[in-house]
Order: sequence, then structure tokens, then C-alpha cells
Amino acid sequence: MKRGLKVFVGLACLFVIGLPAFSQPSSKSVETFVLENFDSVGEQNYNVNGVSYNWDWAVNASRFVAEGYPKKGYYDGIPNSLKVLMKGRDVEPKVLGVKAAFNRKGDNYFEVYPTVDDKNFEIPFVGTVSQIDFWVWGANYNYFLEVLVRDANGSVHILQAGSLAFHGWKNIIINVPGWLQQQSKLRSGPENMTFVGFRIRSDAEEYVDDFVVFFDQIKYITNSLSVVYDGYELKDANFDDENEGAN
Repeated sequence: MKRGLKVFVGLACLFVIGLPAFSQPSSKSVETFVLENFDSVGEQNYNVNGVSYNWDWAVNASRFVAEGYPKKGYYDGIPNSLKVLMKGRDVEPKVLGVKAAFNRKGDNYFEVYPTVDDKNFEIPFVGTVSQIDFWVWGANYNYFLEVLVRDANGSVHILQAGSLAFHGWKNIIINVPGWLQQQSKLRSGPENMTFVGFRIRSDAEEYVDDFVVFFDQIKYITNSLSVVYDGYELKDANFDDENEGAN
């Protein structure tokens, strides 16, 4: 019995090893994409499916915001951990800064979001995103940071990024939940999940008259081949041309 079992196991292993390569496909292709580093605002040339995108950034706030706030600007600076990435680059590193003030304590918030031609713009992600990674500068106020994304069904989701009650730069990494719909099964639906923006909320008891925050190096980890399949290029075939594909 033992000898017969060894022969059976040996044949099974031989069968598995002898399978052709195409019977064991792997679509796993994990890549890191830089969404924004704020060094060349309006000239990012961020490419998705052959389309290049460029944008600016804007801010708005809830009803009790003080007059003239929130304010935003681009400032010279970079987290120490990222300085090594600037070697050989003839670019002065920049960060995005926002200053907010409110007339009273309570449930105050402000949002930071991309725009094109002064209109809200949502940045498409590539593939199936597993993590969103960015740097944020905290002023040690008890404010809370949220990341807003829109799924492939059109619904906006809030990803919690924690408290900003710390001093200086901190690297924030958010795991994107697997249940979030990142691609639509509809041909007419959105091709990708999109980045909507940041939202920052004040704690009800925290000071609200002088809050400052900075952002740098937004990137994400994704399986870039998760939506690519045999015949992928045919999904955008043009049926309006009656001669298309005719003999």
C-alpha cells in the first residue's frame, strides 16, 4: 500500500508540474502610483488609460467659517523622509498648505479637493487600489482627517485617516476595504474609483481660530492589471461607424 501511494503521489506531482503555463494565469501586478506631489500644480500629466490629467486644488468650509477663510497656498518644503527622492531632480519641492478659522466651536469642517477650470474634478485611480498613502503636517489640534473616494457605482465613501493631534509631518497609510466597488460591470459605468478629496473636522471642544495643515506626496498601491482581460481593447469599439470591421 505504501509503495502504491508513493507511485500515485509521484504521478500527481508530475501531472501538476507538466501543466502548460497558460493554465496557471496570474493577473497580479502590484504598482505604486504618485497621484500628486504638489511640485508642479496644473502640470501633473497624470496618465490613466492613455489620457493625461492636470488639475489645481481648492478649499471650502462649513457655515461658521470665519470671513476670508479657509486659505490655501503652495509652500517650499518636504518631509525629511522624502528628501532622498529629490536627488537629481531640478525641482524645488512644494507642499500644499491650508489655514482655517471658525467663529465658534462645534462640528466645523473644511474640504480640500482637486479642480479643473474652477470646477470640482475627481482624479481616477488605476486598477484595484489596496492602499492610499500620503504625508500630512499636524499642528497638534484635535481635528480628524477623512479621505473621500467615489466608487464605480457613483457613491462617495469616507475613509477614516485618524486624528491630527501631532506635531509636524506624519505618513498616513489607509487600507482600502475589499468590499468597496472599484469597477463597474456596466460598459457605460465609471471605469475606475476616483479620489474626491480630503475633509478635516474639528473636535467639538477644540480651538477653532487658528488651524493649519499641510499635505505632500499622495500615492497609492494598486493591482494595475486587475481590470485587464483577453480582448480588453474591444470594450471601446466604435459601433457608430457602419464600415468598422467590414470586409
